[in-house]
Amino acid sequence: MSNLRIGLPSKGRLAEQAASLLDQAGLRFRRQDRSLFARVRELPVDITFLRTDDIPLLCAEGAIDMGITGGDLIEEANVDLTTRLSLGVGKCRLSVCVPEESSVKTPADLAGCRVATSFPHVSKQFFESHGAKIHLVPLSGSVEIMISLGVAEAIIDLVQTGSTLVANRLRVLTDIGEYETVLVQNKETRHAETANRIVRRLEGVVIARAWSLLEYNVPRGKLSEAEAITPGFNSPTVNSLEDADWCAVQVMVKRKNVIDVMDRLEAIGATAILETDIANCRL
Repeated sequence: MSNLRIGLPSKGRLAEQAASLLDQAGLRFRRQDRSLFARVRELPVDITFLRTDDIPLLCAEGAIDMGITGGDLIEEANVDLTTRLSLGVGKCRLSVCVPEESSVKTPADLAGCRVATSFPHVSKQFFESHGAKIHLVPLSGSVEIMISLGVAEAIIDLVQTGSTLVANRLRVLTDIGEYETVLVQNKETRHAETANRIVRRLEGVVIARAWSLLEYNVPRGKLSEAEAITPGFNSPTVNSLEDADWCAVQVMVKRKNVIDVMDRLEAIGATAILETDIANCRL
C-alpha cells in the first residue's frame, strides 16, 4: 500500500507554521530546494507541497489524504472533508468592509452594489441569506484597494489586525465568519491508523502550546490556597521539602494566565516560582 499523503502549503507564513508543527510532532522531513515532494523519515508518510487554496479540493478528490490549510479556504471550496484538528494558528475573520464615510449600516443596504472579493462562494451565500442581490467582482489578489480604484462599493476580505483597513480608510460593516488553520482529512482515506497517529501527535503539540509548567515552593499551611489558584489539568504534583513546613508544587497552568497566577502565588507566600515551556504532551 502507498504511503499516506499530507498536503502542506508550499510557501508563506502558513508553510513555515505547518512545517514547524510537524517537526515538533516528530514528523521530520527535508525539502530539497523547491521540490514538490518529501518523505517523512520515521513514518510511512509523504509530504506534498501545494498552493494553500488548492489543498481543500485536492484532499476532497483523494489526491492527498490529509492537508493543512485555512478554514476559510475550505468553506470557499465548498467540499466535503473531515476536520480532524484546529491548529491554533492563522486566526482571522472574513469581513464585509465599506469606506469609513459610507452611510451603509447593514448588508441589505449593499443590494445592487459591486462587492469585490476573493471568496465569491461564501460571499454569495452570505448576501443571499440577507436577501440582498449584489454584483460580485471576483478577484484572486488584494482587494482592499478596489474601492479607491472605483471597482467596488464594498469588499469582503480577511481581517487580522485591522491595520490594512485603517490604511485604506475602510471599516468593518459585519463579520461573515471566524476561521483558523486546520488539519483536514479525506473521508475515504485508506490510512486511518496512520492518520489517527498523526492527529494524536499534532494534538500533543497544539495543547502544549496553550499550557506552561509552573513550579514553586509554598508553606504547607498555604498549600490549600495555592491549589485553589493552580488546580492544574487534573491536580498538581506536591512533594515534601527537607524543611517539613514547606512543599514543592509542579502544575500545568494555562499560558495566558501565567503572569496573573504568579502574582497571586507570590501574594500568599510562594517562592522560587518558575515557568517552563511545554514542547509536547499527551493529556
